[in-house]
Amino acid sequence: MSRQSIVDHIPGLRRYARALTGDAWAADDLVQDTLERACSRWRLWLAGSDLRAWLFTLMHNLFISQLRVVQRHTAAGRAVDLDEVAHELQALAATPGLQLDLQRCLLRLPLDQRAVLLLVCVEEMTYAEVAKVTGVPLGTVMSRLARARERMRELLDEPADASRAAPPLRRLK
Repeated sequence: MSRQSIVDHIPGLRRYARALTGDAWAADDLVQDTLERACSRWRLWLAGSDLRAWLFTLMHNLFISQLRVVQRHTAAGRAVDLDEVAHELQALAATPGLQLDLQRCLLRLPLDQRAVLLLVCVEEMTYAEVAKVTGVPLGTVMSRLARARERMRELLDEPADASRAAPPLRRLK
């Protein structure tokens, strides 16, 4: 594994991390942690195997581990459901657009569906590669992808804030 071969995968890792975390700082930290883990465990990578899939697997597993730690810490406190506070999570009025809607909708997907959707659609991985990265069977990948696509359609069709939705039109003569 050469230094350049890892560097070539950093943009894809950053995209995936940003979409997983929804935050630029957290994404950069996740990429950094992934690269550190890859460097410290480079002997575990099999020469000739898919380096990209190995790096994404490391990142995926690291992200899941970090989520578990956070969940353990919030178990003592009150966990907040995203749907309960969705009305408080409004995009800035000065910058409306599809990018904000996509980000909002992606973050409302369950993590397993979001991961599969991003790996297939953004990173252009095959279903088999995604199955390897996420550690689930191929059929599960296809099922999660179908559910994620359907949920994204539903989320993109609904207004970001129901109170800001246009009032129904009345018929005038």
